[in-house]
Amino acid sequence: MLCGSFFAQLLLTAGAASIATSSGPPKDKEDIGWQVLVPIAMVAFQSCGQAVTSRALKYNALTSVVLTSIYCDLFSDAELFYAKNAERNRRVGAPVFLLLGALAGGRLSAHSTLGVAVSLWTAAALKAIVVGVWLVWPADPVSAEED
Repeated sequence: MLCGSFFAQLLLTAGAASIATSSGPPKDKEDIGWQVLVPIAMVAFQSCGQAVTSRALKYNALTSVVLTSIYCDLFSDAELFYAKNAERNRRVGAPVFLLLGALAGGRLSAHSTLGVAVSLWTAAALKAIVVGVWLVWPADPVSAEED
C-alpha cells in the first residue's frame, strides 16, 4: 500500500514536472492557462498520498496536508510542556520541516533557469527514492494469530 501510494505520488509529480518543463514559465503573468492549472491540480492530488501514508503508518494526527489540524492537536495537547512527548515533537516537526522544504524549493526554483520545474523534478526524484526504499523494506512477519 505504501509503495503504491508513493508510486502514484511519483507519477503525478513527474507529470506536473513534465508539463512545467515543456511549457516553461507563462509568457503573460496575468494569463493562467492549463499549463499552470493542471500541474497545480496534479500536485494537489498527490498530496492526498501524504494523508494515506500518515494513516497507514498509524500517525492519523500527523498529516502535513492540513496544518490547521496539526496546530489544533498541538495546542490542545494536555502534555504540551512535558519534557518527553513524542506526539508533540512530531506535531512541531511537521510544519517546521514543511516550511524548510518550501523555502528550499523556492530558492531552488528562483535560482534555476527551469523555474518551478526543477523543484517538481527534485520532488519526483525524492519520491522515486522512497518507492525504491519501500520495495526493498522487509515486511513485518505475520503471526499465526493475526490470520
